[in-house]
Amino acid sequence: MAHYREHERTSIVEALNPARQMKVMGRLVRRRAKKPGSAPGTLVSSGPQKVERVRVRFLDYDEKQLNDNEEASIDECLKLKKLPTVSWINIDGLHEVELIGRVGERFEWHPLVQEDIASPGQRAKIEEYEGHTFVTLPMLTWNVERKEVIEEQLSLVVGENYVFSFQERYGDVFNGVRERIRAGRTRIRSRGSDYLAYALIDAVVDHYFTVIEEIGEFTEVLDERVLADSSQDTMQVLHALKRELITLRRAMWPVREMLNSILRSETHLFDDSTKVFMRDVQDHTVQALDTIESLRDVVSGMVDLYLSMVSFRANEIMKVLTIMASIFIPLTFFAGIYGMNFEFMPELAVRWAYPALLLFMVVIGSGMVAFFRRKGWL
Repeated sequence: MAHYREHERTSIVEALNPARQMKVMGRLVRRRAKKPGSAPGTLVSSGPQKVERVRVRFLDYDEKQLNDNEEASIDECLKLKKLPTVSWINIDGLHEVELIGRVGERFEWHPLVQEDIASPGQRAKIEEYEGHTFVTLPMLTWNVERKEVIEEQLSLVVGENYVFSFQERYGDVFNGVRERIRAGRTRIRSRGSDYLAYALIDAVVDHYFTVIEEIGEFTEVLDERVLADSSQDTMQVLHALKRELITLRRAMWPVREMLNSILRSETHLFDDSTKVFMRDVQDHTVQALDTIESLRDVVSGMVDLYLSMVSFRANEIMKVLTIMASIFIPLTFFAGIYGMNFEFMPELAVRWAYPALLLFMVVIGSGMVAFFRRKGWL
């Protein structure tokens, strides 16, 4: 919680930053690099280059042996097709479309699969082809500094004895899966490529809860801020948080449909024993979506609370000004009368008229203040 308080001011500055507003719109409306009318399966890198160079690594394993290569070449990966072991080839970076085309040609992928891999921003989906299945879903992280959801496309191509994973940048949520493979004598080492694909999807979905928890902590801090500060900056941050929750829901909602499609699929690449685990992932996805809806309701309630606080404070200000005006109205009346320039005003000639009038005005003002206090208006 203290960590979020430390960066609270930063979140306000970032929320008001016009450059960030344009970036948010860019997440909702993506420019397509492929020209209208191009042939289906045309390989064009439509996303920004997010890594300096493409990094390839693989884990090739069965129950008894493991080949772990963190800095592999694409030629080494192409040779894995002939092996009876299960191969997980991970490629970071999508800007080298020639590499994607080369891998797709070697493993006989459909041209539309290769096109979708090179085109970030795909909706979560599963597509079945002869000999392989294509799955894409978003990997999500929460940027604590900027208070925004970072979305990255993960593409999986599942074959008889291999799984290719394509990521936009370095770093992922698969360290737990790698540790299980390296540990040996685990279920994943004795199962096929479909179970490996399940493990990767499960790791992505589990990380959704981490993102939701971090947003929930920030929401708690913001809830306290709404009660303490009803400035316009707070409203801007609330609006930015609500927009991030919309982005999160938009990214996660198709994942549930994608998992439903896997469960209904009759492809031989995902056997029934693996679908049992997929059903558990689907339950987690539904739970995460329910939590997001709850957070959206909380943020909407905070917006209503903010507006109520602003209205309440405006009413308090108007109340003070009205009371002050009510006290000075009769005093202004007497000052106006004796400010008139008539020649014959008998009391003006009386020696004690001026202090008597001042005393009378003080009594009237004090009496009105006492009356307001008795009514509970002060």
